[in-house]
Amino acid sequence: MTIDALPEVPLRRAVLIGLIGEGVTPSLTPPMHELEGARHGMHYVYRTIDLAPGESTEEYVGRLLADARRLGFDGLNVTHPVKQTVLPLLDELAPAARTVGAVNTVVFDGDRMIGHNTDVTGFGAAFDETLGDADRDLVVLVGAGGAGAAVASALAARDVGELVIADAAAGRAAALAASVAEVSTGRVRAIGPDELADVLPGADGVVNATPFGMAAHPGAAFDVGLVPSRAFVADVVYRPVETELLVAARDRGCRVMSGLGMAMHQAADAFEIFTGEPADREAMLADLTALVAVEATGTPPPWHR
Repeated sequence: MTIDALPEVPLRRAVLIGLIGEGVTPSLTPPMHELEGARHGMHYVYRTIDLAPGESTEEYVGRLLADARRLGFDGLNVTHPVKQTVLPLLDELAPAARTVGAVNTVVFDGDRMIGHNTDVTGFGAAFDETLGDADRDLVVLVGAGGAGAAVASALAARDVGELVIADAAAGRAAALAASVAEVSTGRVRAIGPDELADVLPGADGVVNATPFGMAAHPGAAFDVGLVPSRAFVADVVYRPVETELLVAARDRGCRVMSGLGMAMHQAADAFEIFTGEPADREAMLADLTALVAVEATGTPPPWHR
């Protein structure tokens, strides 16, 4: 058969992405990306690379990055516990990743590996959409881990008068406060959990960046009864969407923001970095909402069977 005789089959752009981290097999990120890729007419394949205990070392992750590039991956998302492990392995960091000191997205650009942090941009976009007009003279951030660092960086770029960071690990909160203070126009300080009762009553907003609220970590990280009804309450947790914190805050009359927007925007930002194509964010949010709802039924979703 000659080339001229080949059937006319429309060629689809092929995109191969992976997610590296511990316990990532149940992640909703793969179906989110693949559904968006399908809307763009792409052959978009997203695979999880679940690390076993002891495999989160710099040496092992470095081999995974090299293997992924050799096998033709276009890029990778990375999550706990290797968001910082990858830093010395990369050739370049985007501004958000450099500020936070953590990476969740790696794109292969020729022989270079470039790290991005779409958790920062994802929270920022969700905040602007939902709470962009809210007062923020005093905002309290509870949790100074990976999610907290991203939230703190996003808030620092949004004219917060004073950002108070609380964490059970005093050193971690202090380190994050010092880092964010370098790029913030407002005051940034760290406190311990026992000091929350002193600052929450005067807060214009509070953000939960701890695991509290997830199915495996029920409850809330702080007493929402201390938060004034005029304040906003935001949560980075989105599985479940309606956390105990948000239910209680809404009952108090507070404006609330769930973690769905951040989760969607960080995925959409990564999709755009990987493909160079604009993501349909409204459709991606609808996809994520449906995916979470299916998961909540307890029936194994089709992408996990």
